[in-house]
Amino acid sequence: MKVLGHKIELLAGLLLHDVTMAGLQELRFPEEKPLLRGQDATELEHDIETPYGLLHVVIRGSPKGNRPAILTYHDVGLNHKLCFNTFFNFEDMQEITKHFVVCHVDAPGQQMGASQFPQGYQFPSMEQLAAMLPSVVQHFGFKYVIGIGVGAGAYVLAKFALIFPDLVEGLVLMNIDPNGKGWIDWAATKLSGLTSTLPDTVLSHLFSQEELVNNTELVQSYRQQIGNVVNQANLQLFWNMYNSRRDLDINRPGTVPNAKTLRCPVMLVVGDNAPAEDGVVECNSKLDPTTTTFLKMADSGGLPQVTQPGKLTEAFKYFLQGMGYIAYLKDRRLSGGAVPSASMTRLARSRTASLTSASSVDGSRPQACTHSESSEGLGQVNHTMEVSC
Repeated sequence: MKVLGHKIELLAGLLLHDVTMAGLQELRFPEEKPLLRGQDATELEHDIETPYGLLHVVIRGSPKGNRPAILTYHDVGLNHKLCFNTFFNFEDMQEITKHFVVCHVDAPGQQMGASQFPQGYQFPSMEQLAAMLPSVVQHFGFKYVIGIGVGAGAYVLAKFALIFPDLVEGLVLMNIDPNGKGWIDWAATKLSGLTSTLPDTVLSHLFSQEELVNNTELVQSYRQQIGNVVNQANLQLFWNMYNSRRDLDINRPGTVPNAKTLRCPVMLVVGDNAPAEDGVVECNSKLDPTTTTFLKMADSGGLPQVTQPGKLTEAFKYFLQGMGYIAYLKDRRLSGGAVPSASMTRLARSRTASLTSASSVDGSRPQACTHSESSEGLGQVNHTMEVSC
């Protein structure tokens, strides 16, 4: 057991050097897989048992006290690497995430090297995908999470927060569509599947028509990776289930009796030239305006986390501040003067009005107010719901 412990400690590197062998035994990570050459040395892979099958999960870093985990869920056609690597490997984002444990979740059968599901396999519904996540949270002992989801993954995380609100402290939802498919949309999807390859069909979900017509280098890269990295039969099942989703069934408080909506702070993100723009705008209209930020990103197309990681990182930093976490991060744009060393400290709930409209005296989960981000003045607190940057 000591030999195994030393191997894990070497792989984990500096971020895990304070974890004791007893602590590692208590975590009981099943089916740890060796890292491939070139992988981040702080990443550990796990297959987690859930009521609806196994989930492939990658843990990056180690738990940091009572801070929530950052849990990601990718879009259909992608996996956690294709969806989030650019964003989470961005230098300023790493200054933030080194103060949290990051949990990347791959939808069933979508991870690299996944085996093809057997004939007749029933892919989990979108509701069941959301119901798989408490098993992940419980397995690693997370008290609650901050979710970052894109497209189908944003829908799953929103559903998760609706069913298990006490497990979710905040959500960053990119390209979310809260609506189910009508029969016209369903027929159009079926027709597209008959006339296009699966990768090309998925690309029309991920990218705008302008991006597809221009056939940018990014589009070409994703076309190749979707076709070669993700198991096509498994992808087809996920694609079919996403297009069979129901409405999220949320309404802005006060608009209908007993309105159901997301209770946690939410940051909605969409590119100004993204196919999901209408869906995100409608989702914004159904959320509580006092806890929701709507960020429309210029020149970002369908994958803002890939094309504009810097702007998204800046927005995410102030989103965390609004929830009671404040980062003193190295700003590479500053040419001189003292810059506070990188650290992240949870604020007490009795914090200043510049960060919150709620107050308390303990260290329990803070509540956030809506704030505004822009490329000129990020972090100013107000109740403006739509911000362009």
